[in-house]
Amino acid sequence: MYQFSGKLKTFSLALILLGVIGIAYSFLTAPSSLQEAKDIIALQSSHGNDHGDSHGEEHQDKVHTENHESTSGEHTSNSNIDKEMSAHGAHNDDTHAEHVLHQLKNRPWSAFYVALFFFLGTTLLVLAFYASQRVAQSGWSVVLFRVMEAISANLVPTSVIMLIIVILSAMHINHLFPWMAEGTFDPSSENYDAIVDGKSWWINIPGWTIRSIIYLALWNAYRFFIRKNSIKEDTANDNGKTYKLNYNVSVGFIFVFMITESMMSWDWIMGLDPHWFSTLFGWYVLASLLVTALTVIAFVTIYLRSKGALPAVNDSHIHDLAKFMFGFSVFWTYLWFAQFMLIWYANIPEETTYFAARFNEYKLPFLAMVVMNFVFPILLLLNSDYKSIPWFVVLGGIVILGGHYLDIFVMVMPGTVGGQWFFGIPELSSLLFFIGIFIFTVFSSFAKANPIPKANPFLEESEHFHYYNIEHRGEGSDSHH
Repeated sequence: MYQFSGKLKTFSLALILLGVIGIAYSFLTAPSSLQEAKDIIALQSSHGNDHGDSHGEEHQDKVHTENHESTSGEHTSNSNIDKEMSAHGAHNDDTHAEHVLHQLKNRPWSAFYVALFFFLGTTLLVLAFYASQRVAQSGWSVVLFRVMEAISANLVPTSVIMLIIVILSAMHINHLFPWMAEGTFDPSSENYDAIVDGKSWWINIPGWTIRSIIYLALWNAYRFFIRKNSIKEDTANDNGKTYKLNYNVSVGFIFVFMITESMMSWDWIMGLDPHWFSTLFGWYVLASLLVTALTVIAFVTIYLRSKGALPAVNDSHIHDLAKFMFGFSVFWTYLWFAQFMLIWYANIPEETTYFAARFNEYKLPFLAMVVMNFVFPILLLLNSDYKSIPWFVVLGGIVILGGHYLDIFVMVMPGTVGGQWFFGIPELSSLLFFIGIFIFTVFSSFAKANPIPKANPFLEESEHFHYYNIEHRGEGSDSHH
C-alpha cells in the first residue's frame, strides 16, 4: 500500500496556505474607488499600456477640433462650447473610469474562477475518461484505474468551491456574469439588453443556479458510487455482479456527462459573453479539458510509478497515455480552427466580436496558446519512441497544461476584465491554492485503497500489456509476455 508521505502532505498544505494569502491580498488590494481607477488609467497611459482604451479622450479631442473649426472668431460661442466640451469630457472620463473600476474589481474573482474551472473541468474529464474505459472494457488501462479514481477525489473540494461561487454570483456578491446586472431583462431600465432578454428562457438566475447544482450533484454522485463499488469489486465474490453494475452505471454516466458538459460550458463560460454563441463550444471545451485530464493522469502515474507504488505499470502504459495526449491535442486544434475559421469566414458581427476582443487585447496569450497546445505536442510526441520516455512526456505535458490554462484564461478574462488583464499575484496564488488541494486530495485518496483492482476480469491483460516496438527501459524482459 502507498503511504502519503509527510513531506508531500506538508508541501501541499504550504501551497494551499500560500494560495490563500495571495488570494486574500488580491481582494484586499483591488481598487475600491473611482479615483484609484483613474490613477491606474493614468499610470497605464504613461506606460503606453492602456490596451488602446482611451475612447473618452479621443472623443473629447474630436469634439474640440470640430467645434473649433466651425466657430472660428465667435468668442462667446467658443466659451460656451469649451464649457460643454469640458463637462462632456469629464463625464466620459468618469464613465470610462467606472468601467475600468468594475473590471479591476473583477480581476481577483476572474483569476480565481479561471483556476477553479481549470481544475474542476480537468478532474471531471479524468472521471469521464475513467468511465469510458469501463464502458469500452479496455484491457490496457485497468492498472491505472486506482490512479484515475484518486484524481477524481479532487472533484469534491472543487465542486464545493464552485457551488460557493455559483451562490455568490446569484446573490450579486461578484459581477463575473454581465447578464446578471440589474435591469438587463427590464425594458424600462437603461441597462436593458434586448439580445440577452431574448435568451432569458435559458439565461436567468434561478434556472442557471439550479442547473449548476444539478451538474455538480450528478457528477459527484457517480464519483462516490463508482469509487465505493470499485473497491467493493476487489473482494466481491458474486460472479461478476458488482463488475456488471459498475459497467451499467458508467454507461449511464457517459450519457449524462455528454449532456451536462455541454450545458455547463454554456452556463459557466459562454455566459461570460452572453451576446456570443457557438454551436461547437461544448465540444471545444471538452477537447481542451480532456487533453489536460490525460496529461494529469500521465503525471500522477509517472510519479507514483517512480515511488514503486504502481509495479504493474510499464512503459507501454505511459506510451498509450502519451498517444492520447497527442491525439486529443490534434482534435483540440481541429475544433479551435473549425470554430475560428467559420466565424472569420462568415464575418457576422455578433460572432466575430468574440475573436476580435481576444485578438486585439489578448494577442500574446491567444497566439501562444495555439503554439503550446498544437505545435509543441506535435513536435515532441510525434515520434513513437519518445512517447514511452517519462521525462519527455512530462516535458510535453508541462507545456500542454500551461497552454490549456491559457486557453481557459482567454475564454474567461475578456468577458470579465476586458483589457485590464495581467498575470500576477491573483492568478499565481489561485493556481498554487488549487495545486495544493489537488495534491492533498489525490494522494490521500490513493493511499486509502489497494493500487491494483484485483478482481477486474481484464487485470491480467493490463499487467502484460506490451507494444512489440517499445523498449522497456529499466524493466526486466521477463516481466512481459
